[in-house]
Amino acid sequence: MTSSSERDIGPGEFWKAVGTRACGASIVTARDAAGPAGFLGLSPTHLSASPPMLMVSVGNTTSALGTIRNAGHFAINYLTLDDRDLIDIFGGKTAAKGADRFEANRWSTLSSGAPALSKALGVLDCRLEELIERHGATIAIGRLVDFRLGSGEPALMYQGSVSTLQPGVPK
Repeated sequence: MTSSSERDIGPGEFWKAVGTRACGASIVTARDAAGPAGFLGLSPTHLSASPPMLMVSVGNTTSALGTIRNAGHFAINYLTLDDRDLIDIFGGKTAAKGADRFEANRWSTLSSGAPALSKALGVLDCRLEELIERHGATIAIGRLVDFRLGSGEPALMYQGSVSTLQPGVPK
């Protein structure tokens, strides 16, 4: 129930409001006996540094949720601008589905079994610890068990489009 002073915000307005924050574009991946799965992750974030915990929000209709559940792991692959095509591929804007999204020459396998983008800006390998279901989505909480660091210009999502850091702005 909402109070009389609260607005009733629909999905379109929600995404417009959330789109005002810039976030690193990532692909969240996992692999089980049926093969690799992944989705465009716009909400990965840290939960704590000690222990090292991360969390991602997965829509309950996203096919990768079952893979994460079955595999007991997930990886967060942060994209560079060179891999911006993966935003459309894993965001469901192309005909590619399931394992067809994973081109063999672009991906390797982490010790957990999760697919890792070879030229990612960073890959965070997580062992699944808990799933919490709320409002049509599931929060996957994982312990960071390994990571890889790469290099390149980060691909950022801002207002529904790919963006980047402005050169010359202090970091």
